[in-house]
Amino acid sequence: MSWRSSFRCSKFRHVFGKPSTKEHSYDGVPITRSVHDNHYCSANPCFIAVVTECAGGGSFLVLPIHHTGRVDPQHPRVCGHSGRVLDVKWNPFDDHCIASCSEDCTVKIWDVPVCGVQQNLTKARKTLIGHSRRVGLIEKLGYF
Repeated sequence: MSWRSSFRCSKFRHVFGKPSTKEHSYDGVPITRSVHDNHYCSANPCFIAVVTECAGGGSFLVLPIHHTGRVDPQHPRVCGHSGRVLDVKWNPFDDHCIASCSEDCTVKIWDVPVCGVQQNLTKARKTLIGHSRRVGLIEKLGYF
């Protein structure tokens, strides 16, 4: 028996990571602590959406993908749920359409302007009601 049969060579043996600089990372984003088993962010080629910590309802940030560095604490948010936002997911066919679900038993579909969120978005394109318990996860998106 040869020693090679018990060990498998890794393809990534000589790959080393390098941390990003402050200019190429996001800083000061108040990430939520209430999301336990889902994702707290979602990205597409134009934007990144992050569920944030807030009081009195739920909201999330939508940042242009090239907007790196320090995020202003007063940055406009997408806020329209009466409970905490638990998950967000982008439409795979439309980079300016996002869905959010919340503890208020609703799912909301939002249209993000081409220039990004310049002021708080409070009016959703569509509100899906009918759940009897909180909606914790958005999966299997097709066409919203």
